[in-house]
Amino acid sequence: MKPFFTAVALAVMLPVAALAADAQVGQPAPAFTLKDESGKEHSLSQYKGKVVVLEWTNPDCPFVKRHYTADTMQKTFAGVDAKKVVWLAVDSTASNTPEKSAAWKKTEGFSYPVLQDASGTVGKTYGAKTTPHMYVIDEQGVVRYAGAIDDDPRGSKKEGTTNHVKTAVDALLSGKPVPASTTEPYGCSVKYKS
Repeated sequence: MKPFFTAVALAVMLPVAALAADAQVGQPAPAFTLKDESGKEHSLSQYKGKVVVLEWTNPDCPFVKRHYTADTMQKTFAGVDAKKVVWLAVDSTASNTPEKSAAWKKTEGFSYPVLQDASGTVGKTYGAKTTPHMYVIDEQGVVRYAGAIDDDPRGSKKEGTTNHVKTAVDALLSGKPVPASTTEPYGCSVKYKS
């Protein structure tokens, strides 16, 4: 009897342990070092003292295409103080290459780096589920927001869309708590290496 209960307890505990590795709001963001599309290394630790926005992305995802056509990410980044905020796109798509990221970046005309995570290691560490999936990390390296870019999953709102990332960044820069620290991310599933 006892071994059975031990096995059941282990089976129940394993998923919880796996979740503990994910980025959790209110906890230090998992450290990482990744190269961008041009081969330059970016470590989360080098941005301490700044607010960091992480955007999980995949240029082939219709949700990402919609947001880049509407300039959602570009306008959000343009609306913040670039001296105080760093925006890093992360592509954990198994089939992604630096060349694909560079071509996409040129086509869309944005300036922030696209970090290469084709192994999926960083994406899985953060628990990134969708493209886009957004994380906002404060100046001390603590995750303060995780979830969707906005509250308009279908892209059908004519007005009144709440941009959760902008709200989170503005709150942090004003020294206020983030009003909604988690939301349900929407988009395509991250195409991790199987």
